[in-house]
Amino acid sequence: MDLIKKNIHMNKLKCKSNMQVTLDDDFNVPDTKPDVERIIKEQGRVIIKDITPMNGKLMIKGGLQFNLLYISEERSRPVNNIQGEIPFEEIVNMEESCQEDQVIAKWEIEDLSTGLINSRKLSVRAIVSFNCSAEEIYDEETAIEVEGDESVQSKTTKMDITQLIVNKKDTLRVKDEVRIPSGKANVYDILYHNVALQGVDARVFTDKIQLKGEFVIFLLYVGDDEAQSLQYFETELPFQSTIECSGCEETMIPNILVDLHNSDLVMKPDEDGEERIIDCEIVLDLDMKVYEDEQVEILSDLYSTKTHLNPVRKQAAYKHLVMKNNSKARVSDHIKVGPGQPRILQICNTSGTIRMDEKSIVENGIEVEGVLEIQLLYIGEVDDKPLGAIKGMIPFHHTIEMKGINEDSIIELSPGIEQISSIMLDSEDVEVKVSMNLDVVVFDKVEKSMITDLTEEEFDLEKLEEMPSVTGYLVKQGDTLWDIAKQFYTTIEEVKELNHLDKDTIALGDKLLLMKKVETVL
Repeated sequence: MDLIKKNIHMNKLKCKSNMQVTLDDDFNVPDTKPDVERIIKEQGRVIIKDITPMNGKLMIKGGLQFNLLYISEERSRPVNNIQGEIPFEEIVNMEESCQEDQVIAKWEIEDLSTGLINSRKLSVRAIVSFNCSAEEIYDEETAIEVEGDESVQSKTTKMDITQLIVNKKDTLRVKDEVRIPSGKANVYDILYHNVALQGVDARVFTDKIQLKGEFVIFLLYVGDDEAQSLQYFETELPFQSTIECSGCEETMIPNILVDLHNSDLVMKPDEDGEERIIDCEIVLDLDMKVYEDEQVEILSDLYSTKTHLNPVRKQAAYKHLVMKNNSKARVSDHIKVGPGQPRILQICNTSGTIRMDEKSIVENGIEVEGVLEIQLLYIGEVDDKPLGAIKGMIPFHHTIEMKGINEDSIIELSPGIEQISSIMLDSEDVEVKVSMNLDVVVFDKVEKSMITDLTEEEFDLEKLEEMPSVTGYLVKQGDTLWDIAKQFYTTIEEVKELNHLDKDTIALGDKLLLMKKVETVL
């Protein structure tokens, strides 16, 4: 006989670890830059260049890239910037060895601060959290049927599972151009830029994934006019791209995580030779998982009327998709100018970062709590303080509706900002409104005893000879035709035929006549 088996492709979190590090260094102001009088704003981003799994450890190499805006004593051009990088090489201890696993490392800048040592030297200090996880990709093998022996009786049961079809990491490079709006001066020097990813939408098609969204690009620069005036503008750059992904089908469920890895903005001349075109190259990190819901009939029990079969069983864990939900949350609050800061004349740019603090399972939903870190860049009212920045925190609390969730459910949550705006109420008060996307995928854990193999051995002839050839049986509580047929070495069909039954159901107290089928082979 042949045991027919099926492999079910799965993924599970093997281990995770969190680590917080402090990165700090001192930097000299380049000779081409004027003295620093006051720092306006810090901007930082962690670039992970290499992740090396080792025995129970991860080696992470990268750098903290920063850009500082500051006020100088040079009144002809008071706003300047300094860029630099703090390299790092850190060891993260993991709970288990993950050399053969898929490793994910995410970062978060908890705090970025700068200080003046003197007008030609400054200090940069950042607290960075690394959240590392190792994911194991594996196959669970289970028997689904048996072939080649008519004496073998088998029983199957249906099981709903969600199988991992695609597990792929990739990068997407978006190259495009943005023109300086008419009425704005040509670019002499870029001081600061910010690129925010918003409105990301991923859809699955046959053998491909379509990704679209938009970048909100903000540029602060020095104009090439005689006064070298401070200029800024903000624009939206939509993008759409198709990633080849073999094995995808439109009916499958995508879980696509998109992170902005890097953005590079370079000025180039237009057709008139003026610096009015921004050449944009933006790199996105893609973590693409595509699942398929499937109902599988697995072999739950078997026996033979000719030989004794011993099923080899294994306790296996599977995932079943409960729901995929995209929940919207809207928050708003006021942010005020701090003491000693210039009053607001005009808001230039508003940016935000979502920090999740807690998520908990409640009845038919998930409660999430966190804060939105808001940064505003604005034009000041006074000439000696032409630029200012405000930082603020907006707490949020939101419940994601999710029916069927339980305490053991596996939650994959990905927050993102869909839209952010600010309204100047007066010269010291700004109202900030944020619309957030909370993408969540919830799986249930399914544990089953699976038949993976079987062994055969001869019947115990003495035991069989002691059993009568024909037996009268009174149905007990919980009995099924399968249990009775297996116990008395016959088949369901034989029992039904002998007792003139037209259904597979029996009731408590029913009287059955049973005939031992294996008697003919003794």
